[in-house]
Amino acid sequence: MGLPGMVFSFIAAAVGAIMYWAITYQGHGFRFSTIGVILMIVGACGFVVSAVVFGVSRGSIGTNRHSIDRQVTDSSGNTSSVHEETK
Repeated sequence: MGLPGMVFSFIAAAVGAIMYWAITYQGHGFRFSTIGVILMIVGACGFVVSAVVFGVSRGSIGTNRHSIDRQVTDSSGNTSSVHEETK
């Protein structure tokens, strides 16, 4: 699913819209407009599902951890570097 599913769903909805509004031919036993409506509904549902899957699979972009590098000087004048990681 994900991004390719979103593209496929958009294409299905576009084909459905073309079949519904642009084609006037009616075959025996079925209508292109009915198939067009079905494709638009399936395309819209597929787009929503694919967007949810795409959004969930991306996860969080950043992390909650922070790191700090600093120099510390004690009372006798000695300096040292400190690396701290916080959550």
